[in-house]
Amino acid sequence: FSGVLAQDVLLALLELQDRLAATTARVAGRNVTLQDVCYAPLNPAAPGAGDCAVSSVTQYFQNNRSRLALSAWQQDGKHQGTVDWHDHLIYCVNSPLSFKDITALELSCMAEYGGP
Repeated sequence: FSGVLAQDVLLALLELQDRLAATTARVAGRNVTLQDVCYAPLNPAAPGAGDCAVSSVTQYFQNNRSRLALSAWQQDGKHQGTVDWHDHLIYCVNSPLSFKDITALELSCMAEYGGP
């Protein structure tokens, strides 16, 4: 993986998303945040930052740096080796509705807000 799918680029994207999510604007005398204007399908009445449906490749890791950094040893029949974010991303692109990938990481492909 290279270009926009390099791990350092994904980590920079997470940092940018965090900064944007923390942005506050003053509108008509009141502070407005992302939670005030976002689409939050699973918690529309009182969305928190993690409830907003933000479309991003980092959602395959629930916008979590620790999950992006995980690796695990996996043995599958005759094949063995280390699996990491590359394997999880490939799995999720092919099965975006999965609650647990088939790698030893066993991570969900669902977004932080709970949707695909």
